Amino acid sequence: VQLQASGGGLVQAGGSLRLSCLASGRTFSRYVMGWFRQAPGKEREFVTAISWRGASTYYRDSVKGRFTISRDNAKNTVYLQMNSLKPEDTAVYYCAASQAISWSLVTDSTFVSWGQGTLVTVSS
Repeated sequence: VQLQASGGGLVQAGGSLRLSCLASGRTFSRYVMGWFRQAPGKEREFVTAISWRGASTYYRDSVKGRFTISRDNAKNTVYLQMNSLKPEDTAVYYCAASQAISWSLVTDSTFVSWGQGTLVTVSS
């Protein structure tokens, strides 16, 4: 599956952005989808993931209550709604698709397809 992320930009602290990731092909619903981010000078980190039909989600602690992941399988799209943004959220955000066959088996290494990244900059 090929992925294309969009929606990044410059926003003030406390503001909101919604990222989108459009997938090609007709197998989108077979993938767990996730968002990762990489801040300048830091390693890429997991942000959130959503199960095949959206019944299950998981977030890193630092974004819980502020970020929401969702998906629309009819549109082959996964979204990341980011509210109450903080300067430390500044990063390139990547969407990714996992081939894990069970929710409990989803790990960073199961994400095999990646989008090109979209830059989110949060000013203080």
